[in-house]
Amino acid sequence: MISYKKLFLMMEEREITKEKLRSEIGVSSATMAKLSKNEEVAMSTIQSLCDYFDCQPGAILSYEKEIDENSILFKLREEQEIKLKGGLYHQTQVRLAYNSNHMEGSRLTEDQTRSIYETQTIGITEGHEKIDDIIETVNHFRCFDYILSVADKNLSEDIIKHIHLLLKIGTTDSQKEWFAVGDYKKRPNMIGDMVETTHPSKVPTEIKHLLKIYRENSNITFEDIIDFHYRFEKIHPFQDGNGRVGRLIMFKECLKYNITPFIVEDVSKDYYRRGLKEYEIEKGFLIETCRASQDVYRKLLEYFEYI
Repeated sequence: MISYKKLFLMMEEREITKEKLRSEIGVSSATMAKLSKNEEVAMSTIQSLCDYFDCQPGAILSYEKEIDENSILFKLREEQEIKLKGGLYHQTQVRLAYNSNHMEGSRLTEDQTRSIYETQTIGITEGHEKIDDIIETVNHFRCFDYILSVADKNLSEDIIKHIHLLLKIGTTDSQKEWFAVGDYKKRPNMIGDMVETTHPSKVPTEIKHLLKIYRENSNITFEDIIDFHYRFEKIHPFQDGNGRVGRLIMFKECLKYNITPFIVEDVSKDYYRRGLKEYEIEKGFLIETCRASQDVYRKLLEYFEYI
C-alpha cells in the first residue's frame, strides 16, 4: 500500500501547509485529498513534488505492508471493532486509564474506572470524587481509541497535540484562557517542585528536533522508545497531562514496531519516577521498570492466548 506519510512529515518540519503547497506547485484540491488518503496520483504530481522539495521520490513516498494479523495492534483493533466485552482491548482500556490517571492524582478506584467504561456510571462512591477525574477518565478511553487508529503512522506533532486535546478537553483546565488545550504550554512549569523543564518559547523547536532524531532511526527498539519518553518528559511540552500523554505515546510506538506494549502501574510509580529522575546517570533503572511492566502485560496476552 502506498503511503505519503514522509511527504506530510517533511511539510510539517518545514512548516508548509497544504494550502501553500497547492498554490506553489499548482495541484488541485482533489489531488491533495488523494495524497491525504494515500491514494495513487499522477507521476507528474510526484515529479512536481520532488522538484519542489529537491528530493528523490523515496523521500516523500513509501510502500507499507498490511498489518500482521498476529500483531497485538491487529488484535486490539479487531476486539474494538466487534465491541468484545472482557477481552484484551477492554482490559487494556480500564487498566491503562486507571493507572495512568491515578499516578497523576486521580481519586477514582480501579472499580470505579471499570464502571465508567462498562456502564457509563461511576458505581459505588463516597462523595469525594472530582468531576475532572471522571472527565479525564472518559477522555483517556478516547485517547486510547485514537492511538489505536494512528498506531501504524509515524509519530508527529499533530498526533502528540491531538492526544493532549482529547485528554484535557472539557476539564476545568480547558476553561482557563492561558491553558492551551491541544497546544504547547504558555507558562514555565516544573516536574514536582524542583526539576526545571524546557521554557515555553523553546518547546516547538525542541519537540521538532526530538521527533527528527527519533524518526531518523530506521530500527526502533524498546530502549529507543523509553529514551524518547524520557526526553519528551524532560521537555514537558504541555501545561499539564505530560505524563499521561507520554505513556500513551509509548504504548502507541510499541504497537507500531510490534514490541510488547506495557502499562506503568500505580504501584510502580515511585520506581518509574526515580527512573526518570536518574536516567542521565543510570538508564537501566527506568528501562528495567518498564520491562517489569512489559512482563505484566505479556501475562495478559498469554491469558488471551495472543502469544
